[in-house]
Amino acid sequence: MTTVAARPSGSLSRPVVIVVGLAAIVGLRWAATISAAADAIAIGLIFGLGLLGLAAIAGWRPASERRSSLVIGVAGGGVLVVLAMATRASLAPSLAPPGPFVPWAGVTVLVASAEEILLRGALFDELERTIGVGLAVVATSLVFALMHVPLYGWGVLPLDFGVGLWFAGLRLATGGIAAPAMAHAMADLATWWL
Repeated sequence: MTTVAARPSGSLSRPVVIVVGLAAIVGLRWAATISAAADAIAIGLIFGLGLLGLAAIAGWRPASERRSSLVIGVAGGGVLVVLAMATRASLAPSLAPPGPFVPWAGVTVLVASAEEILLRGALFDELERTIGVGLAVVATSLVFALMHVPLYGWGVLPLDFGVGLWFAGLRLATGGIAAPAMAHAMADLATWWL
């Protein structure tokens, strides 16, 4: 007896709406940053909340996570930190952490988690249904890389694409967003010291 793999089905309209909404939020963050409309902590807070709002509008809801997801996320984040230390490459090039550690850390965790909820949660789910898991991995990783270009420049694209693939792999390994969110937050928090 042979089984037939489920074929992707559905419209690309929802993923397109998510990407357009994300582009608008990234554009607003970039404009606020270059105009110094607010301090970096406030801009990050609004950016993170905007991403969470977009994920909610897109209909994403948290699913039950495996207990091992956080452990896998810590291991995944540890790999990124060790690689950054070994290569002396910053995980967030050319931007020093703004302000005191505690507010910066809180906003960093919010933004990292919100990016994962939107990209490896809402967008990944929609793309997996419409174009399949492999293309969802590539597309969400590319979107992740492109969304960092306004703040960090085009030179960050290959690194962030690779990191996006890593986060997508964590999503596939665990079936949820807790592992990539944990790894993402750890890697971003490490920039305080690296």
